[in-house]
Amino acid sequence: MALTIDITGMPAERCVFAPSPLAELTSMLHVLAEPAHHPALQAWAGATLAGLKPALADRLLEAEFLWRSSRADFLVPGRPRPTLPAELDAVDAIPDETYVAAALVMSCGSPRLPRDLDRALELALELALARGPRQAAFAERLLADPSAVRAAVRELLEACAEAFFLDAWRQVEHQLAADARHKADLFARHGIEAALTAVSPAVTLDTGPGGTRIRIDKLQDSSTSAAGDGVTFIPSVYGRPHLLTVHAPGWRPVVQYPAASQGRPLSMDLVRRRLDALAHPVRQRLCRTLARGPHTTGELAEAWHLTPPEVSRHLAVLKKAGLLQTTRRGRYVRHTLDLTATAALGADLLAALLR
Repeated sequence: MALTIDITGMPAERCVFAPSPLAELTSMLHVLAEPAHHPALQAWAGATLAGLKPALADRLLEAEFLWRSSRADFLVPGRPRPTLPAELDAVDAIPDETYVAAALVMSCGSPRLPRDLDRALELALELALARGPRQAAFAERLLADPSAVRAAVRELLEACAEAFFLDAWRQVEHQLAADARHKADLFARHGIEAALTAVSPAVTLDTGPGGTRIRIDKLQDSSTSAAGDGVTFIPSVYGRPHLLTVHAPGWRPVVQYPAASQGRPLSMDLVRRRLDALAHPVRQRLCRTLARGPHTTGELAEAWHLTPPEVSRHLAVLKKAGLLQTTRRGRYVRHTLDLTATAALGADLLAALLR
């Protein structure tokens, strides 16, 4: 499954790498709504939530579906500005019908509404009600008085900026700007494939007779085009580990990706290989030994009553999955489980191996 962005014939200057204050603010709001998605930020989320005034915390609950499971397209700018007020001004310039449609998709939880306007609005209200009274009330207010709802959402974002965003933004904005410059330089010097490789292993370039497309490993099969408008890549600190995309018709495609200095995310293929490698009961036994220190193939064979060729075959699988560290001392080759790589798959797994 993948999202594809057709860039056939797209001029180079329409590929933009830039930080976005609004995208980073809504990344923070997602962290506050779903702290379990972001273990490294749970302490920040807890402290931030504890410091919020009750009235602001209640208002965040009312609007959190705009950024909880995904994000409304207008909250991830296709043309980032240097300041939050400038980006909010750009959101204000979006026509009501475009804004309402994007917000309704979030409130009703369905990316596909009927083309018939009356039926689409009716279905959106039904779906919003099914998701809870807050979503239904928001959808009804949005349809009845979009200007008032838009003003309320902007006021809420400005209150968040004052409460916690501006301090956090000052700490990360230089890192995000440096990351965007690095990706833009790779693009200018070595082409888009090099830049995409640096963005994420889940973002690749497909070239062929049908054209040139950016392919993003996502949980949906969808496609869009950047040929007429271009594509934007936005680095994020608070968005990690998500690879967020804007791809709805009529919107400039946007990819928000984790900033590089936070470490490279694993490709889904490598994660799958590691899980498959650790699923075998014999390799689990070998890993329990290797987690405690280096061993040779012969030592492992003797410890687990296996033949050296059997052990070698299992070690080859673990090595291909990137879970082994190997050192040579004279004529002996010693193997150790890579605890960092294993721990990245889950604390419970590592604890079980070390038990």
